[in-house]
Amino acid sequence: MPRNPMPVLALLTLAAAAMAAQACSSDPAEPPYDPDIPATWAAAVDNPLFPLLQGTIYQFGGAEDIKVEVTGTRVVNGVTATEVRDRVFVNGELVEDTFDWYAQDPDGNVWYLGEDTKEYENGQVVSTAGSWEWGVGGALPGIIMYTDPAAHLGERYRQEYLAGVAEDFGKVTATNVSVTVPFGSLTGCVRTEDTSGLEPGLKEVKTYCPGLGNVLTAQPDGSDRVELTGVTAPLQQRRQARGE
Repeated sequence: MPRNPMPVLALLTLAAAAMAAQACSSDPAEPPYDPDIPATWAAAVDNPLFPLLQGTIYQFGGAEDIKVEVTGTRVVNGVTATEVRDRVFVNGELVEDTFDWYAQDPDGNVWYLGEDTKEYENGQVVSTAGSWEWGVGGALPGIIMYTDPAAHLGERYRQEYLAGVAEDFGKVTATNVSVTVPFGSLTGCVRTEDTSGLEPGLKEVKTYCPGLGNVLTAQPDGSDRVELTGVTAPLQQRRQARGE
């Protein structure tokens, strides 16, 4: 799951809001972002590489301990989005708490509609930087997972957009990948490379596997691995797995 959390948007200066409304990247070399946003949306997010069934809990370990839970829905710019809560812990202490919002178009592509993120130190919120919401201050949604990643191999695409606040990019770098994490050995996976228009040197490699979504995040050299260690599926999913 991407981590990419009180609406900080209300605190944006007028200048920042004006920049966002123009849909121009903070990098003048980037072309204007003008996504073909769907007019209708699917009832659920069930892309095999990014499934979000309410009640599912994902546990990750390694460089960070992370708990990701599909909690319910939230209306974002008129669209009923699936809400995912992502909490990061270091030595048992909460350091980040984020709510992310996703929706799927009729073709099966999963869009990222915003996030409400908070960073903590000693139990106190110290930052909400990076929060954004589609339709507020010029923010626009982006793609998190294509229905056919192989058709977009090597393409660079925006995952989110609010100028100066949320400018992450993704790129599909490999398909039909095999990977082993503590949860198990998995095949038929897709690998992406995430970068940021705000932090040009930042790169993360993510691996998404069928029926699970993101199972591994690491640096390009393989260090700082954060791996899927367990999944708690709701009763409906467990029954389907047993063929009931």
